[in-house]
Amino acid sequence: MKALRFMLLLGLALGAGDALAAGPPCTLIRGASLPGEDGERVVDVVVSGDRVAEVAPAGAATATGCEEVDASGRILTPGLVDPYTQLGLVEVSLEAPTVDTDLKAPFQDGSGQIRASVRADYAYNPRSSLIPVTRLEGVTSAISVPAGGTVSGSSFWVDLAGPRQADAIQRAPLAMHASLGARAESRATAFQTLDVALREALDFAARQAAWEQNRTPGFLLPRLDLAALLPVARGEIPLVVAVGRASDIEGLLRMTEGTRLRLVVAGGAEAWMVRDALARRRVPVILDPLVYGPRGFDAVAARPDNAVLLHAAGVPVMFSTFSSHHARKLRQLAGNAVREGLPHQAALDAMTRVPAEVFGLADHGHVAPGAVANLVLWSGDPLELSTRVEGLWIHGQRLPLTSRQTALRDRYRRLPVDRTR
Repeated sequence: MKALRFMLLLGLALGAGDALAAGPPCTLIRGASLPGEDGERVVDVVVSGDRVAEVAPAGAATATGCEEVDASGRILTPGLVDPYTQLGLVEVSLEAPTVDTDLKAPFQDGSGQIRASVRADYAYNPRSSLIPVTRLEGVTSAISVPAGGTVSGSSFWVDLAGPRQADAIQRAPLAMHASLGARAESRATAFQTLDVALREALDFAARQAAWEQNRTPGFLLPRLDLAALLPVARGEIPLVVAVGRASDIEGLLRMTEGTRLRLVVAGGAEAWMVRDALARRRVPVILDPLVYGPRGFDAVAARPDNAVLLHAAGVPVMFSTFSSHHARKLRQLAGNAVREGLPHQAALDAMTRVPAEVFGLADHGHVAPGAVANLVLWSGDPLELSTRVEGLWIHGQRLPLTSRQTALRDRYRRLPVDRTR
């Protein structure tokens, strides 16, 4: 009982301890190796407030009054981003009161397939015990995604620090999420459901005034869902579609040809088979490089060099663990893509710059003046399993490298000796 009480209190304490406390007015990270397209540079990085203020050749920065960090011999990168998680929405997967991903609501269409108006960000828990665990592996940002239905609802971008939703949530709604592929009913039914929803959203915008005056027929979908889908149909926010089979990706591209939709494919187990079509439309793909070999009828042709082939064709590639509890393993996935032939910098970009660009957070994902100071200092190559995080900053504040797991490790690593025996 005492151990259980300790664990519960520890989880609460660590969750509440993520506040971005006032730190030094600036930080000078001196002599770090900064990877880039042209190779590594040794630089000094000055952080002022929550932003990167300067990136200068090593020894050239002259900021005074700053906390200095000796980064010689270590690698500095932007914080990693997992673009398809359920962080902050799931705590214990098998404990229903801690799972807030299924956004079905009573006022939606009767089938519950269109859930566009329900926003997952209102349920985000910034005190989740999974967040410090994830940060310890260099992940500083995540996109939390709802589940269920054909249109699941909207996701949101969080930076993984701060005790309040207002501290962590950087943009909401960020993207609308849909799911196609294998299901109980026909695949064609799912395609039609999504197509009709998007068409009705545009029709609603054109006829809204007449509809409000009862001068035009009603719509198949509730007004709130149509209003939520309108920015998607107009191309103002991305539509992320979970789909794996090559033929389903082809159907999605054909169905949306000529529209203003900003498509993103999530999963994409067989995306390599239609890489030229994806490249022509500049459709990014979020994938797990460890999904290969037959894993069902939506991944019969999945192969380990999926990311390599997509990147070579010009498709923007991102990596995700598609998990909440295992988001911390993101860099391991990238390392496996490099093993298959993906350029090292492309793998880093897939976890930093690319998701920031795709989802419209241009001030994230890179180390440059004006960028948000989400930074990670590594003991070596971030894609090597033996590499450790030695320093981590979110919004310019250095965070302790602790979590519930490290606290439990420290508590029980030395067991008391029973001297009565």
